[in-house]
Amino acid sequence: MLEIQTKIQDVDLLQRLQKQEVLVINSRHKNGVIIYKRYHAEFAGPGSLIGGSIDADLVKILSVGELTINFPETAKERIAAYLMRRQWNRLIKQITDESNPLERAQLILNQFEHWFDKQTMTKIPDDAFGLLVGVFPQTVRSVRFL
Repeated sequence: MLEIQTKIQDVDLLQRLQKQEVLVINSRHKNGVIIYKRYHAEFAGPGSLIGGSIDADLVKILSVGELTINFPETAKERIAAYLMRRQWNRLIKQITDESNPLERAQLILNQFEHWFDKQTMTKIPDDAFGLLVGVFPQTVRSVRFL
């Protein structure tokens, strides 16, 4: 897999994804991308495939951590990255299965605090967390600063 060592800017990455390029989030770093869709958001964490037809409906993106990406060179690498993306989606789905919105907000914040440092957490807006787990940004805000 061909790796880009430098941090890619969100604008450059968005343009690549809008062209349906297939990329992979570097699995060796604590980084990822929040992919905003029309009515929800998805998190693609380390090792995840981004782009191609699965993200054709993206609206905007937000990089999380010091984002580095790889270019998959084989079908096997693309499949492995797709399966990793599916695992990240399943993890977020477990949180959204919680019926209480305050609890969902707390769970997503706890999970991200486990994956990322405080400095990174402060850069992620309430609306991103809300769209990930289906709650209003105000709900996230009320739980975030308890």
